[in-house]
This record gives sequence, structure tokens and C-alpha cells, in this order.
Amino acid sequence: MIQPVGIPSPPSLGMRDLNRLRVIESIYLHPGCSRTEIARRTGLSRGTVSSVAEELESAELIREYEAPDEERRRHGTGRRPTLLSLAPGAAYAIGIDIGHRHVRVIVCDLAGKPVAEQWSPAHVDEAPAATLDLAYDLVQRALRDADVDPRRVLGAGIGLASPIDPDTGAIRADGILPGWQGVVPATEMQGRLGVPVQLANDADAGALGENVFGAGQGVDDMIYVRLSAGVGAGLILDGRPYRGARGIAGEIGHVCVRRDGAICRCGNRGCLETVASPVAVAREIEHVVDRPAGEQLFSLIAAGDRRALRAVADAGEAVGLALASVVNVLNPELVVVGGELAAAHEALLDPIRTAIHRHSLPGAAATARVITGSLGDRAEVLGAAALILARSPAALAERVRTPA
Repeated sequence: MIQPVGIPSPPSLGMRDLNRLRVIESIYLHPGCSRTEIARRTGLSRGTVSSVAEELESAELIREYEAPDEERRRHGTGRRPTLLSLAPGAAYAIGIDIGHRHVRVIVCDLAGKPVAEQWSPAHVDEAPAATLDLAYDLVQRALRDADVDPRRVLGAGIGLASPIDPDTGAIRADGILPGWQGVVPATEMQGRLGVPVQLANDADAGALGENVFGAGQGVDDMIYVRLSAGVGAGLILDGRPYRGARGIAGEIGHVCVRRDGAICRCGNRGCLETVASPVAVAREIEHVVDRPAGEQLFSLIAAGDRRALRAVADAGEAVGLALASVVNVLNPELVVVGGELAAAHEALLDPIRTAIHRHSLPGAAATARVITGSLGDRAEVLGAAALILARSPAALAERVRTPA
């Protein structure tokens, strides 16, 4: 589970407030823990932990239950320890995934379990206001579907297919989302929803989703590669998202892999995105298939069509070439491949692995396992929700904060 924001400094909180936050953070990071375990992890006395837990249970923020038999055996005692977890329905987080051609919304409870989901096609690149209005409508539908009281919503996270200025929250959209230049989506969405909003690049959100909920659980150093209408990578380093000085870290979609290749929408030539997006792969075979290649690419792959497999293998080789330097520099434990093209599975992964092994140092290449993500097209929207869940301990502690 992603680490929550740091505990505020003591001058901003009373001692009881600080203790409460520490207990909530411990339960958030280690659901199903005992009071003794919380005391050990936080350094608080067991009496203090019990007092705070009683208060949180009265506020319906946590739930208490007896450990199952296997947990009792782990604790080595005949008594069943009482375990604590956050009450899933105590609060909710909204995730919003805005791609080039769609908007997806999800509502998750505190345990990260989706309780409602909405999706719509959209023409995003030139229409920021219409896209954000659509996202608002989808959020309202999802909240109604799940019968969630809007007052229990902690906030909304957005994953957006563009680099984001970390200082201003504005879109750095030159050639990528041309109609969004200068738009500050978090501010715009917060005005619509009336809750705090966090913003991340879509690949960064996908990396967070797979790290918290999917194939990268328990992995501290990983790369998530998104191969969709846009191509990019999200980085988890030392257990935390890494976005770089200007929010551009991981933009491998605009690494040159073919010097004489097609001109990219960013203005450069031969970028990975012009080779390894599903549209680019379909374009490679459109002159040798009967129907539009985009409509049948994955069925051709599944049928073992040599033309489709050749196009996918070429794309995989280009992805592996772009990743080889990243693997050398960052030495990740895991490379998770997501996005639409990941549906090609081993036809795509084998060429990626081969190129990484050919162009990276042996030790770095051997360490970096390459697998497909387990969340499919929900990685980004779940990662967007995880942006909010990571801040839930502070938000929940504020609900029962001791008056000054």
C-alpha cells in the first residue's frame, strides 16, 4: 500500500491528535493488525493505542474483529487477538482516468474496493471544458449508483495523458493535448466537485495502481509502461512515485527509436509513440489486411497471423530498446507493461525482454522481470483513486480532531 503523506509537525497538532494520526496511519498501512502490533510500530503505549482505538470505533472509522484461526496460530497464543482495520464505508475516494479518447471514473471505499464505475468515449485533446464536465457527470452517476453520501468523499484523483507542471498543476501539453495548454485540471475539477483533487500523469497513475492493487504489490522499484494511444512510463522508486524535477520523468514515449521514422505529435521524429502505440502497430499492417487493421489487430494476434505478430514484435523490440537505458540507470526489480497493446501478451513481452537483455548490463537485465499488468484498463483509474487513499489517514484524523 502506498505510503501516506507525512505526519504534520507537532506544533500544528496536539499530542492526542498526533497519536490519533499515528494509529490511523498504522492501521491503514497494516490492515488487520492488533493493538500490540500498532503499539510496537508507533512507539505508543498499548493503553494509548486502546484509548485511541475506542475513540475511532465510536466515530465509526475503524472496525474490530476476532482473528481467524491461522492468525491466532501466528500470534502463538490460545486467545484470539482482536484485530483492527479501517471501516471500508467510513469514507470513499474517486479516481478519474482521462485518456486521449475516453474518460473513466471509479469510486473506491477505504479498503480500495471499487463500489461503482462509469466509462464514456470522449474527444479529449481539443476539449478540456467538455471533458471535465463529462468527468463530473460520470462521478455523479457513480456516486448515485453506489448510494454514497457525497459528504463521505475524501477527494478525487485524476490521471491525465500529459506531462504536468509540478509547481502550478498546469498541463505541459505542447503537441500532446493541444487544447489543454495552460489549463489547471485539479483546480477546474475541484470547483466542479467541491472536494480536494490530486493530479498525476496517466502513466504515473498506472504505476501507482499496479503497485498498490496489482502486479507490483510489495515491489519498491518498478517501471510501469503504458502502451495506448499515448506511450509513457511511470516510476516507483524506493516505494514512492517519482516524477522528476518538472514532472516529466518517464516520458519514454518521446524517446527517439528510429532516426528516420515518422514525425511525432510532439514535433520530433521517430519517437517510440510513433512505433509502439496500438494505432502505430495497426498502421504497419493496414496495407496487407482486408478490413481496417485497428478493428482486428488483436483477433489477428490471437489467431497467430504472421503479419500481426511481426508488427507487434517490431513494436516490442523498440519498447525494449527504449527501456534498456532506463533499466541500466534505475535498476528496477520489475517492469510492468500495461495499456491496450499489453493484450498481445507474450508476442509483445518476449521481444521487449530480448531487447533489454541485448542492450542492458547483464546484472540489471537479469534483475528486471518483465510482465503484463494485472489490472488491465483499470490501472490508471485505480491509481488515481490511490492518490486520495494515501491521504486518508490525515483526512480521517481531522474528522475527530480534538478542539483547540
